[in-house]
Amino acid sequence: MDVGFFIIHKNDYPVMEYINAKRIVMCQSAVPRPEVFFILLSVALLFSACTVSKKDSGAKPLMIQQQGSFAVGGTVITNPGVFDPYNPSPAGQTFHGDHAYVFFQVPVKARKYPLVMWHGYGQFSKTWESTPDGREGFQNIFLRKRFPVYLIDQPRRGDAGRSAVEGNVRPTPDEQGWFGTFRIGIWPDYFEGVQFARDTETLNQYFRQLAPDIGPIDIDVNAEAVSALFDKIGDGILVTHSHSGGMGWRTAVKNQHIKAIVSYEPGSGFLFPEGEVPAPMPSAGGTLPAEGIPMSEFLKLTKIPIVIYYGDFIAEEPTNAPGPDGWRVRLAMARL
Repeated sequence: MDVGFFIIHKNDYPVMEYINAKRIVMCQSAVPRPEVFFILLSVALLFSACTVSKKDSGAKPLMIQQQGSFAVGGTVITNPGVFDPYNPSPAGQTFHGDHAYVFFQVPVKARKYPLVMWHGYGQFSKTWESTPDGREGFQNIFLRKRFPVYLIDQPRRGDAGRSAVEGNVRPTPDEQGWFGTFRIGIWPDYFEGVQFARDTETLNQYFRQLAPDIGPIDIDVNAEAVSALFDKIGDGILVTHSHSGGMGWRTAVKNQHIKAIVSYEPGSGFLFPEGEVPAPMPSAGGTLPAEGIPMSEFLKLTKIPIVIYYGDFIAEEPTNAPGPDGWRVRLAMARL
């Protein structure tokens, strides 16, 4: 089954061409021409190459027409009984939870379609804001290009931390593992050529933008909340990163207001038609399963443009390094 995506050619950048490719992938096997240049963005969108000053001190003022924030989606739990305002107890009271939190900005002379940016695993909307070394992130980059930008905190994460399901948050030391998962290097060494700044404060900022889940991750709850966002704002482009990649495709199946998807390093939830689901792929970072959906739902994804980017330092052969090897199988599954 074919689905569209965009590619950029080496000799005519930044002209973009729309072509067809097998399923939801960007891979060499889809286009046999050797001149195709695949844009490889650095992992996590946190340390992409940039020539401006560290604090963007020379940037022009951002011209914002409108901004705000709101909750969207979620559920309401009503406890049995009658509430007594003079003797309050849980009886008869309500609990609003499992919503997403959204912060948005609309620039002056905005383009037609907003960009809805959805963070990945262990992250929250900070992913899209300033980079750990203080440069402008995707939020401001695209505001300057006149795109309205909506930043999501998915249910039970970040500013959407009112979980309707009980959970535990434990201060488990894990930061050196994340250093490898995001392919900055293999702790304590940085990969040669990595564009992540190597000063102490940058690493401090990077570790401090990690965010816990207040309750267990529920893919259906998350997809419903983001679908509700598109119901509220209308047509737009969904931008996903890592864990939100698979959830983003499920959301697009639910909601026709999603007119395109930009997926940075989707890390799980790869969708295939039922009966065509590939075998799980083992790696040093764990085993990656694929997921099947009815053909009628899969076909919905073939009706919109989808572009997928993977970055550098992904292992080409099996290795015992969980980060590079885990992404090896993710890239391999994306190419199926």
